[in-house]
Amino acid sequence: MAWDDEVDVLVAGSGGALAGAYTAAREGLRVMVVEATDKFGGTTAYSGGGGMWFPCNPTLRRAGTDDTVDDALRYYHAVVGDRTPRDLQDTYVRRGADVIEYLESDPDLAFDMYPWPDYFGKAPGARLDGQRHTTPVPLPAAELGDLRDSLRGPLDTDRLGAPLPDLLIGGQALIGRFLKALSRFPNATLQLNTALTELVVEEGSVVGAVVERDGQRTTIRTRKGVLLAAGGFEQNQQMRDEYGVPGSARDTMGPWGNLGKTHQAAIAAGADLDLMDQAWWSPGMTHPDGRSAFALWFTGGIFVNQAGQRFVNESAPYDRLGREIIAAMDDDEVSLPYWMIYDDREGVVPPVKATNVSMVETEKYVDAGLWHTADTLEELAGKLGVDPQGLVETVARYNKMVAEGVDADFGRGDEAYDRAFSGGESPMVPIDQAPYHAAAFGISDLGTKGGLRTDTAAAVLNTAGTRIAGLYAAGNTMAAVSGETYPGGGNPIGASVLFSHLAVLDMLDAK
Repeated sequence: MAWDDEVDVLVAGSGGALAGAYTAAREGLRVMVVEATDKFGGTTAYSGGGGMWFPCNPTLRRAGTDDTVDDALRYYHAVVGDRTPRDLQDTYVRRGADVIEYLESDPDLAFDMYPWPDYFGKAPGARLDGQRHTTPVPLPAAELGDLRDSLRGPLDTDRLGAPLPDLLIGGQALIGRFLKALSRFPNATLQLNTALTELVVEEGSVVGAVVERDGQRTTIRTRKGVLLAAGGFEQNQQMRDEYGVPGSARDTMGPWGNLGKTHQAAIAAGADLDLMDQAWWSPGMTHPDGRSAFALWFTGGIFVNQAGQRFVNESAPYDRLGREIIAAMDDDEVSLPYWMIYDDREGVVPPVKATNVSMVETEKYVDAGLWHTADTLEELAGKLGVDPQGLVETVARYNKMVAEGVDADFGRGDEAYDRAFSGGESPMVPIDQAPYHAAAFGISDLGTKGGLRTDTAAAVLNTAGTRIAGLYAAGNTMAAVSGETYPGGGNPIGASVLFSHLAVLDMLDAK
């Protein structure tokens, strides 16, 4: 092999993987980050919170948490079960505190506690006060200097052309802080518009990779290893169909470059796979461009199917809610679109306070047939093509349960997360003020979560269950440590940051 370049560590992807790149640079290794698109940040840069679920980390300790690792493990094990290896789960829960301690010793990397309740509030060890969730401190965009224009998003900028913000928050702040920190290291190189397309394997070990930039192939030798953390394959409809991932690439929240190229390169190198039919789900409010985008924080309304009947707890955590919607679709109880029904107490605009992609003008939704209004529920049902009697009976039953304060059908309000956006009060709001409204919804996702099987150091395993030397994975390129569940806000980004960091530490230990 004639090599065009040589580094210690090659990182494919620039979301949470930047934690691995930072670790490599800080430890004195020559590291190169290759990002397939024209912006750094991946799906992480779209995250409104940029949170990480890391129990008992130093940031939370300073904030006064009385949580324990044992309680966090009890919760995580109860929620994830045996779907993923227990030692992998233990590593995630135990080592998150270590990575925060490592990162925050750098003044460019600062974090705060942001209370966010666990998503399975009735599971043993659940933390209902949100004291397992850590977010980056906001960062003035000007501090990035020339790197500012290389940062992806936010979503409203990419999809609606909104101006770039002057203050970076959430995932923007996390990526911005990593970029700022990496800019101090001369041994770190970051390349945009450069996709990893092939791994070079010699005698069973990964010794380098082939990347493509502007149609030109470049071979890069790696002395320590290759870290694949380039997101999922949610934008590749062919792969979604092949592995049976519900939903559509059109409705994912992942950026356009998440096509699964690193998955495919690793498969060709003999990597084993898991969870390939899985994603991080959510209900999706449908916008005039035809795309259904992740939505949460509902201050009213109910979801109904074509029979005019409720079928889910509308205030459940978004992944649990998305999975219930998919299950109802599989059982032919629901078809797309399903509808949010609400009254006029907040006007024609749906009671959705976090749309992630901002709503545009009302008339555009009306003209697209996505929002409807009528003086009676029967008339509204006729416009939607749902059963009028079913809708009237459903709303009457729901209003009765609101008055009684208990959702006997789906348990809305029974868990802490259900009440997170209603000040701890019941999230159930009556539907009794005409005119009545409906908004179309679909199914969205935050990215696929199936990928390469790894050990506790993020080393990729082959189909025989042994390491592929020199190859590591993290983020949505790695089969998710949380299996088929979403234990708490910040789990995807947390796993990406932690296992990228652990991968490089393992490379340092290797001979």
